Amino acid sequence: MGRIRTYEWDDPAITAAAVGRASGLEFLREVRAGRLPAAPVAATLDFTLDEVDEGRAEFSFTPGEEHYNPIGSVHGGVYATLLDSAAGCAVQSTLPVGMGYTSLDLTVKFLKRITADTGRVRAIGTVVSRGRQTALAEARLIDTEERLLAHATSSCMLFPMPAD
Repeated sequence: MGRIRTYEWDDPAITAAAVGRASGLEFLREVRAGRLPAAPVAATLDFTLDEVDEGRAEFSFTPGEEHYNPIGSVHGGVYATLLDSAAGCAVQSTLPVGMGYTSLDLTVKFLKRITADTGRVRAIGTVVSRGRQTALAEARLIDTEERLLAHATSSCMLFPMPAD
């Protein structure tokens, strides 16, 4: 018997239009508070932005079988999405008004298998280095016992947002 999962998301153009109008930290705090819609991918994978501070962002999610690959564990793309979100938002949290970023790369190391039995996991991103044009961030995916499940590094390009 097939399983069904339904979910909703808000218009991503609302949030995209707000990027650069406030500092990156203020922007992310608005998303965290629900005053700006979260990215649709957060609804697709069912993860949340739980904490954000200058140079740090934390997401969490509870794995389910809807996240599985054909061998019965969470797909590596789910790990990568969580780690990319945490690293990227850590960088975004350091940006002043009028600046944006995009990921240039993401290197992921998968260390432990995740299944629905793993329970809630957290992706914690921190900025390692930030210059005028690029930033380097890392992210760790950990379980409730603080065991490292995966690690990632990401380089991001920083740029001024176009004026209206």
